[in-house]
Amino acid sequence: MTDAHHEQPDQASPRQTVLLAAFEGWNDAGSAATSALTHLAEVWGAEKVTELDPEEFHDFQVNRPYISLDDDGKRSITWPTTSVSVAQVGERKVVLVHGVEPSMRWRKYCEELLQVADDLGVRTVITLGALLADVPHTRPIPMTATSDSVGLQAVLDIEANTYQGPTGIVGVLQHEAAQRDLQSVSLWAAVPHYVANPPSPKATLAILTRVEEILGESVPMGELPDDAAAWQHGVDELASEDSEISEYVAQLEEAKDTAELPEASGDAIAREFERYLRRRDTGGKDSGPEKL
Repeated sequence: MTDAHHEQPDQASPRQTVLLAAFEGWNDAGSAATSALTHLAEVWGAEKVTELDPEEFHDFQVNRPYISLDDDGKRSITWPTTSVSVAQVGERKVVLVHGVEPSMRWRKYCEELLQVADDLGVRTVITLGALLADVPHTRPIPMTATSDSVGLQAVLDIEANTYQGPTGIVGVLQHEAAQRDLQSVSLWAAVPHYVANPPSPKATLAILTRVEEILGESVPMGELPDDAAAWQHGVDELASEDSEISEYVAQLEEAKDTAELPEASGDAIAREFERYLRRRDTGGKDSGPEKL
């Protein structure tokens, strides 16, 4: 780990410090999760406080360093490391972790990362991920939010994490965070598998919207809604040129609409309308009850 001054937790802060993490690679279909984290760092003005030494955790034949030239013609190398940044969002401190899924020593990697989190006073770890799925690009991006923390399941009205099977670094980080008695939430966006190439602005927008809801903090979306609309229009045009793809998308739409009919309830509509009113009355900031 590079030398850096770790801020000590502000014991007087009324809102707990939250860590948001996303990792390039297996957990990041369409680069949707890391794009969401990069967006948050930009709009919240995050400043880097430290990074993990990539020498211990990466196989550079798998994740190769990148060489580039600056404006003066000087060559530099960017290594596939993990950076930790901090942003002050209202009364809350948010720690942002942007990394490349490591090739080795995952337990030590998580240990070092969570030690930094502890130094910064983190109490809740939220991981962001994106996976390829059989979903249509014409419908809202499905979001899954789960937690192993019983308290958060009740407060946030989310399900327990019941997944069993191969996992990536986000799953390991969630597990190790729980071992340290930290609260944790896992957010996943489902990216249409037939448009897997990045960027995937519609999925990124869905992730950011869910982060905004969970934290109760405003996330300026900038041009993302326009980018998402343009992305969907572009995929519409591509699909219209191939009858097989058009038919496949129609099948996905039918399956999605049928599965979600129970969600179109009065309670669901009322919740969304209340959220809209809160954001309108506060100039875009959701003033609903604090979530974390």
